[in-house]
Amino acid sequence: MPLQIVRNDITKMNVDAIVNAANESLLGGGGVDGCIHRAAGPGLLRACQKLGGCPTGSAKITRAYRLPCKYVIHAVGPRWQGGGHQEQEHLTSCYRTALKLAQEHHCGSIAFPLISSGIYGYPKDQALRVAVDTISEFLLKNDMNVYIVIFDKKAYQISARLFTDIKEYIDDHYAAEHSDSYADRMRSTPMFIRESPSSRPENQNRYMPDYALASAAPHSLDDALAQMDESFSEMLLRKIDESGMNDAQCYKKANIDRKLFSKIRSDKHYRPSKPTALAFAIALELSVDETRELLMKAGFALSRSSKFDIIIAYFIERGNYNIFEINEALFAFDQSLLGA
Repeated sequence: MPLQIVRNDITKMNVDAIVNAANESLLGGGGVDGCIHRAAGPGLLRACQKLGGCPTGSAKITRAYRLPCKYVIHAVGPRWQGGGHQEQEHLTSCYRTALKLAQEHHCGSIAFPLISSGIYGYPKDQALRVAVDTISEFLLKNDMNVYIVIFDKKAYQISARLFTDIKEYIDDHYAAEHSDSYADRMRSTPMFIRESPSSRPENQNRYMPDYALASAAPHSLDDALAQMDESFSEMLLRKIDESGMNDAQCYKKANIDRKLFSKIRSDKHYRPSKPTALAFAIALELSVDETRELLMKAGFALSRSSKFDIIIAYFIERGNYNIFEINEALFAFDQSLLGA
């Protein structure tokens, strides 16, 4: 997918460019900066010495030397001074400048740390918000695979209010799934699909439509084929046409790679993963019923026994279809991200 949040060591990322959270001297320091210089070797320091430093909010590029990537982009983030000293503007400029440099050097992929969120003291939830907003704005107009790399969970944080709200929502709905009887669950909120045996916990991800059982049995293979409904791909393309979006607008909004979308468009029997199907539902801003229908075409359902599904339901119920914000929350709860 074009934007991913991953837990990894940025010096080991197999991408075209990694971003170093540097200081104005560009001569190395602590945290991510020190790790990158140590992994790259002395050649990186010698290259940086020739750059003459870099102002806050800007970035410069060098070769990567011993690192597995091609380039290191040295971005100088702001020190947090309470938020009234253009910190957000400078941090936004860091990301934009780094992305522009990567584009100018024909990079197809780039990995960022959360700039300024370490010893520079920028609040982690706000640093994440700036990173995701700036990168997603870039990706709506450009093609590139972008990674936000988190070394450990302590370096990652969504807003406390959002985290608490989602946690309470999960607790309410997930607890109901395990404490209610099956008959009670059949009468539960319509946010989630009423359970057939295939949507019980042991089969929670696949869905076989019950309506087929009520249909008259087909007399021949031709009859069976004639009863087939539109496929996931056919429904998706119809929904895109109805939305007024073009293909590129849709797959970018869904955080889906163009090559994968081409496969879906060219194969009407394509079976996507559940995160891919839901990504398109979010991009198209489908209603709850439409989301369930699109999932069903791909062989899935929303389940009250899945935290992943409950988090998606939380955002749909509130009319928040920003896939990047949804992925922030999914990552915070150790769930798969939406997209390919």
